[in-house]
Amino acid sequence: MNFKQTARDIKALKIQGAQRIALAASLSLKSCKTYSEFLIAKKLLEKARPTEPNLRNALFYVDSLIDKSNFSKSLDLAVNKVEKYFIDGNDKIMKYGANKLAGDRIVFTHCHSSTVTGVIIRGSKRRKLIVHNTETRPFFQGRMTATELAKNGIKVTHFVDSAARFALKKADIVLLGCDSITSDGFIINKIGSEMICEIADNYDIPIYICTLSWKFNGRTSFGFEQATEERYKKEVWDKPPRNVSISNIVFEKIHKKLITGIISELGVLTVDNFIEEVKNTYPWIV
Repeated sequence: MNFKQTARDIKALKIQGAQRIALAASLSLKSCKTYSEFLIAKKLLEKARPTEPNLRNALFYVDSLIDKSNFSKSLDLAVNKVEKYFIDGNDKIMKYGANKLAGDRIVFTHCHSSTVTGVIIRGSKRRKLIVHNTETRPFFQGRMTATELAKNGIKVTHFVDSAARFALKKADIVLLGCDSITSDGFIINKIGSEMICEIADNYDIPIYICTLSWKFNGRTSFGFEQATEERYKKEVWDKPPRNVSISNIVFEKIHKKLITGIISELGVLTVDNFIEEVKNTYPWIV
């Protein structure tokens, strides 16, 4: 698919999930014939989802590897390296995450993260797991999680969002994905995530974020704020009565004090250690 159509699909939410977005955008760069066209594509794709550091980091990495004197070949090699990063990184996360689940039975998760479902599926091969998950309004991404896990033979109990506390009571561990991690350690994830973490913390349930390290937002190291997205009100209520206003905030910040650890391709680390390791391993991110 060419980069213009990919950018439109990302903006229209036809391509969802930070990793899918970054990979689709990177692959679409192969449609560029010149470096000048690549720069146009890079800018267009980044603008399609400006809140996604995973997308921005993938595009920047490709750009850093391009040899202008051998554009087409170097572009293909760079995009292939991005694809390999996602494949290898996910495999490591699933391995480390499955090890973390060795002593657990009931896993709680919210919304949909292909990284989290991958960890749970890998973990279920060692130990029979039960998943409690929430529906995640207004688009019900939790149903995607429940369906994916059920197809892999995992028992799932699906809860409405307002029953999150009830769903958490018997959980042994919380696994969440994330869309971004700031330089001061805030985790950005689907609305409801901080509430879930506060409840889990109250019950002394460990909370782990499963993510590739390219979701670190290096720009926040220089004072730029991580934007949080608010979507169309009609997604929540098409025609509310007069005097009723709608808030459709999509993401929120989770304070690092609530997070037990981050499971990434770099290992299982505390938030502060994760940030330090990202900066050491990928200095170009900052």
